[in-house]
Amino acid sequence: QVKLVESGGGLVQAGGSLRLSCAASGRTFSMYAMGWFRQAPGKEREFVTTISRSGGSTYYADSVKGRFTISRDNAKNTVYLQMNSLKPEDTAVYYCAATPLRATTRRNDFDYWGQGTQVTVSS
Repeated sequence: QVKLVESGGGLVQAGGSLRLSCAASGRTFSMYAMGWFRQAPGKEREFVTTISRSGGSTYYADSVKGRFTISRDNAKNTVYLQMNSLKPEDTAVYYCAATPLRATTRRNDFDYWGQGTQVTVSS
């Protein structure tokens, strides 16, 4: 089992940047591929990005490609989401998730989820 805790959310103006962090408990972090999802009010939780266990493979939703970067530091048991050129439509609760499978975009493949951190982008 793994416990995930996100941090770094907040209020930012359009065009600004934020860096989210997801800290994992335990000593098995490197056994999991990780992902970020987001959920806006009234919307389904949607895929944002995922990263393989080693960090060698990543995938991004088209809506964030070129603006967001996922990375991980297995020595620190932490995954990051660097968000640049933020847009109002990026406003959502952002969730970190872990899967024992290879990096995947499928929400149901992720077994563990953080509590979420709010990101609000003003126009």
